Amino acid sequence: MKITRRKFLGNSALGVSGLLLGGARLGRAAEATEAKKFDPYEIVPLGKTGLKPSRICMGTGAHGGYRASNQTRLGREKFQALLADGYERGVRMFDLADLYGSHSYLIPALKGVKRENFVISSKLWWSNGLLPESERPEADVVVARFLKEIKTDYIDILMLHCVMSANWPTELRHYMDTLSKLKEKGQVRAVGVTCHSLEALAAAAKEPWVEVVMARINHTGASMDASPRQVVPGLKEIHAAGKGVIGMKLIGEGRYRNSDELRNAAVKYVLGLGCVDVLNVGFEKPSEIADFATRVAQVPVLA
Repeated sequence: MKITRRKFLGNSALGVSGLLLGGARLGRAAEATEAKKFDPYEIVPLGKTGLKPSRICMGTGAHGGYRASNQTRLGREKFQALLADGYERGVRMFDLADLYGSHSYLIPALKGVKRENFVISSKLWWSNGLLPESERPEADVVVARFLKEIKTDYIDILMLHCVMSANWPTELRHYMDTLSKLKEKGQVRAVGVTCHSLEALAAAAKEPWVEVVMARINHTGASMDASPRQVVPGLKEIHAAGKGVIGMKLIGEGRYRNSDELRNAAVKYVLGLGCVDVLNVGFEKPSEIADFATRVAQVPVLA
């Protein structure tokens, strides 16, 4: 059967347009099915605090005690350059503590940055030992000193450092009540605890005062209080209760530093739990920030 040139061209155009349309549809389908990846520097909700931390938090207390840590031992120039590098990359949360002696480094490192553009957490050491002084003043005295050392009008998150007892809400109630008053004054924006036992974690889940919990979690149980199988249910309960969860010891307190496989597994594991909001890592050089962020960015977000 003969076909005119006009009809041939018309049919060809229809065929090409159909292929193009089909290709576009396939392209959109492929994009839709391609898994979204985690953004290491995304601003994430932290429970009901209303704070705006980045997914990655810079810790400052690797092997800390007596107001020193691996970070402060770098020296002021190198440590402040490290903090500035983190901010430039996208880190918007910095974890300090009296125990680490890291208070005075942050604000000078972020000179010119508006205070509302980053989140500061710090921790009050209430227990015996690990500080030069034997006395443990009340929280209002301690926080007043913190504010002067950090050079800020408020601390976003103030945590009681290293609670272990199942009865800590009763034993430390006087500190908690004082911190609540400081929160009313605007000197503290959110309160919480760092947990170092399963019993303390269980108490934190049920204690209404707690807004933020920091806990040790990784896939092998390195430097943890118990096995991941035991710890994860407590973290899920805390998260379900609307409290913010900050994970620490994510790379086994540095034990995975020399293994790509372990670091990849660690990052994938904690992000896959769905109950850890912020990843707190004690970076000691800029390359470690870049490495960790790259690994976070490779993990698919589960639907």
